[in-house]
Amino acid sequence: MTSLMKPLTNYPRESVSFFSGKNRLQGYVYGTDQNRGIVVVAHGLGGGADSYLAQIMYFVDKGWRVLSYDATGSYESEGKTTKGFPQALSDLNAALTYINGEPEFEDLPIMLFGHSWGGYAVANAPHLGHEIAGIVSVSGVNSSMEIVLEQGRRIMGGFIYTQYPYLWLYQRLLFGKIASLTAVDAINQSHIPVLIIHGRGDDMVFYDGCSVIAHIKEITNPNIKTLVLDEPGRNGHNDVFRSDAAIAYIDEINAEYHELYNQYEQKIPYEIQQAYYAKIDRNLAQDLNLELMDEIHSFFLACLKR
Repeated sequence: MTSLMKPLTNYPRESVSFFSGKNRLQGYVYGTDQNRGIVVVAHGLGGGADSYLAQIMYFVDKGWRVLSYDATGSYESEGKTTKGFPQALSDLNAALTYINGEPEFEDLPIMLFGHSWGGYAVANAPHLGHEIAGIVSVSGVNSSMEIVLEQGRRIMGGFIYTQYPYLWLYQRLLFGKIASLTAVDAINQSHIPVLIIHGRGDDMVFYDGCSVIAHIKEITNPNIKTLVLDEPGRNGHNDVFRSDAAIAYIDEINAEYHELYNQYEQKIPYEIQQAYYAKIDRNLAQDLNLELMDEIHSFFLACLKR
């Protein structure tokens, strides 16, 4: 099933801002007249709020109010860099603090939706002490140190483990105790319903490595649910939301780029490259797998009934 994106003009948004530490973060509220609940969207590393417009539009169409924001050092928010994984949790805390301080959000159940870096943040959110009705973590990481070691092992092999004390100390000095938090402990200390979604072919956050789902046997929260994605073409890290149409289209444009790459012997002229990117249908490339999104929506609806 597919759901081609509608024009952005159909989804007016209100610009908001709030501080995370010394940095002002840029946020956006969609569906300001909707009161089913508010979905807070936490984006992945290297992205921003607008990287998840298709998902935001889906939630708005289903009657949710949505708050998305650019994390520290991302897109329109302040900050020279994103600093590291724990920053995502600090920024989510700032977003939730903002919601709890605004009368317009009073009595709205809060749902969290995060992917990758954001998936780590929302899975760790119970540590923050805010009232949360439900959490969906997609391709999320259990702890910041685990992803540092997993990524480091790709570059340095087993030698990375000799650097563990220094890496731990650096993270601790930079972020304080938040650097030591894990999603497993967060989920277990609460009865908040959590849906963990992960692709078995994820080559960024390994399914059997630093992912939250790799620790599923350690989770004792009775309200945990998991969804394992096995289907080729959308069982990786960044392709999990793609519809059949999006997968086919991306294969097509990748093949076209490969032809250009070979035609120009790996040195595609700038104007040719610009023309290639200009004609890409980004709506089709971001077309959502409605079956997955419907699973998430149904989970949020079930959270409202608790």
